[in-house]
Amino acid sequence: MNVTEVYERMIKSSVNGSMDHMKIKGPINHTINILSIIILFTTMVSLGCTMEIRKIRAHLFKPKGTAIALAAQFGIMPITAFTLAKLLKMDSIKAVAVLICGCCPGGNLSNVFSLLLKGDMNLSIVMTTCSSVTALGMMPLLLYIFSQGFTSLEKAVPYLGIIVALVSTLVPCAIGITFNHYRPHFASVFKKVGLAVLLIMSIAMCILSGYLVKDIIWMILMPDVIAVAVLMPLIGFTLGYVLSTSCGLSPKCCRTVSMETGCQNMQLCTTILKVAFPLEVVGPLFLFPLLYIAFQCAEAAVIILCFRCYHRVNPQAEETSGHSGGVKPVEVRVISASDCTAAKALMKR
Repeated sequence: MNVTEVYERMIKSSVNGSMDHMKIKGPINHTINILSIIILFTTMVSLGCTMEIRKIRAHLFKPKGTAIALAAQFGIMPITAFTLAKLLKMDSIKAVAVLICGCCPGGNLSNVFSLLLKGDMNLSIVMTTCSSVTALGMMPLLLYIFSQGFTSLEKAVPYLGIIVALVSTLVPCAIGITFNHYRPHFASVFKKVGLAVLLIMSIAMCILSGYLVKDIIWMILMPDVIAVAVLMPLIGFTLGYVLSTSCGLSPKCCRTVSMETGCQNMQLCTTILKVAFPLEVVGPLFLFPLLYIAFQCAEAAVIILCFRCYHRVNPQAEETSGHSGGVKPVEVRVISASDCTAAKALMKR
């Protein structure tokens, strides 16, 4: 069975061919494709503009925190996506959308959440960048492994399109790192301009996407899809924290790994689903990442609120244990006046 036949079967099994009318909206579809690529490019350049080469080098020389975070990112989330898709008995196209989401690298929203949770920002930014680089090999491999568990899905995953999308994330990220290293002023300007561009493009993409799939938008509001969008980030946050705690990382690093694990790169996921698949196959499921990110932000907001309330009630709470992966506290000794007098007497001798 070739890829075309697989896609035809997926269309019939998912919506009984009810997406044929979407072919006539070609210009809108192409516009959304362009917008998704622009959003991904701007996001990755902005991420690169936050990176400093010396910080990357420091974490590469002490890679314990980064290694644990990578293991959580490419271990917990793909297994969670596969398990949920199996338990909920999803059809082929839903399963591939969930698997792609679960196998994506970490997203830059995790940096914001880590900051609000008083996490290790150096680890957070380095982890986001390292997961984007590692995804070039890990994402196709994981998709190949987990797609074997679904009928006809092993030939439906567009590996070439995914690899192209991953490479297209590394190039702008490298551009941002270069700008931040050689032209830091330009990098700070781009981050501000990039935020405005992202906001405008995202609003335009949401409006056009809503118009394009308005007749079959119900597909992403099905109970099984909503259940995955709710459970995946929550499981990622929880198991990421448990894994990093069991490996002896500091509480600050544990909170960072937790956010890095549960937050996926939804811009990349949307671009892959929208550009790499025919619209007649994926239908409105390219909007699944938007549903995921909505619950991801809501759950992260609850975690941040609980953390802030705890520290307001317990302002003296100190992180005194598990300094692996972070910077150890410096012991400060107070010198008394008698010590100073004794030192002066010794110097005179």
